[in-house]
Amino acid sequence: MAEQRGDERGGRGVGGGAQVVREGAGGVGESRGSSVRAEEVRAWGALVATARRTVSEGLVVGTSGNVSVRVGDTVLVTPSGVPYDRLAPDDVTGVDLDGRQVLGTLVPTSELPMHLTVYRTTDARAVVHTHAVHATAVSTLVPELPTIHYMAGALGGPVRVAPYATYGTEQLAENVRHALADRTGCLLQNHGTLTYGATLDQAYDRTAQLEWMCRLWLTASSVPGLTPNLLSAEQVAEAGERLQGYGQRG
Repeated sequence: MAEQRGDERGGRGVGGGAQVVREGAGGVGESRGSSVRAEEVRAWGALVATARRTVSEGLVVGTSGNVSVRVGDTVLVTPSGVPYDRLAPDDVTGVDLDGRQVLGTLVPTSELPMHLTVYRTTDARAVVHTHAVHATAVSTLVPELPTIHYMAGALGGPVRVAPYATYGTEQLAENVRHALADRTGCLLQNHGTLTYGATLDQAYDRTAQLEWMCRLWLTASSVPGLTPNLLSAEQVAEAGERLQGYGQRG
């Protein structure tokens, strides 16, 4: 879990041209000397809205799960243990890619190692982690989500389950890294989901699709005496290629 270190923070929040403290090339405690950038303010607002959406749409309970978004070399993250409906503009929380806190006074999410690993090893610009019920249930049953639907192609192929490790650890982050090879989402055994995307909306939509596919498989596989038809790897790959051109262009 990231530790709160008061000697590295600014104390006046985000609003009203407040200054914040950044760790720069000059070392710990070097002030950036300006207010939080406008793009960071906008990104924080979108992050909070996404985090609240995970609660309102039943993907997390309380403060479980976490959300992050990358702005340049800064990763904005939900803080640890703070209900999302209480997050305000002044609560902006950010770290650099090495995990050093550069914005805010709240302790970042305990799952910071997992988020940073995704940013370091993929082209992710946003990450969503949830404890979605159906996806978590599937993570306890199989090493890979059966290919019950072609939308698996939207995540790069059959969705793997990252082996269990204690939350917030480097081991969990490493397990997730392997599960995400050539994928944009995975399940975390006995834990939940993680997806990433080019935007917060895309990362969230992938989470929602993953939860829906898990619910679909659980529903179909629960019918006595029948076994769900599964798609082949070739069928999923073909769907994935077609999905790349799905939607409006412009």
